[in-house]
Amino acid sequence: MSNIAGKAYAMNVLTPSNSKISWVNRLLFMASRGLPKNLMGLLGLSLIHFARWVIIKPRDWPDLGQGKEKLQHDYMLFCSNFNGTWDQYIDAFSDGIPGGLDMFWYASIGYPESIPITPFKDYITFNQVNTDYYYNATPGSAQRDVKTSLLVFDQVLKLADMHATASPEDFAAAYHKAALKMQKGLGDPGFGPVASLDTERAEVNRRDLLPPSGVGGPADA
Repeated sequence: MSNIAGKAYAMNVLTPSNSKISWVNRLLFMASRGLPKNLMGLLGLSLIHFARWVIIKPRDWPDLGQGKEKLQHDYMLFCSNFNGTWDQYIDAFSDGIPGGLDMFWYASIGYPESIPITPFKDYITFNQVNTDYYYNATPGSAQRDVKTSLLVFDQVLKLADMHATASPEDFAAAYHKAALKMQKGLGDPGFGPVASLDTERAEVNRRDLLPPSGVGGPADA
């Protein structure tokens, strides 16, 4: 399984939607984009890197040589990646925006609503499509690690600019002020504690595929 890359997990869920009412979903998506305040519960879940819902009409399915698909329903594709485990993500989703989830999956056939959680998890499990290939540019960093690293980068640039012109006293004061701001970004990124057995197995498999230290690396190029 390639759903996991370091601290991140990729999720793809494909659910059949009632074609007669999937247009309501389109209106709901438009309303959500126009009134982003309604998504604050989702935006506040800092474990999420990305989430998107897409409605696919039967005519939109690609023909890769298998012939045109004959489908009875529209389908909704949900794509996301996040930090932590599958259970943590579903729990946070259900707790954070239960009404939003029910709205987004409004037209999906068999959708049990996000509360209670067990039927919702069963529904996601049944319709989830495992990822064949998942690349993450910063596998050892969570979303917050990336944001705080950018904060550190900005502060260092400001200090570098100031170093050429400021007096030692002014620079020292600015350095101490910047150091306080950078505290939360000075942690050590990495895989940290094992989040799940899947994460542990993915890391073992990743190490097995890498060449031994010093062999085939940049130094040998």
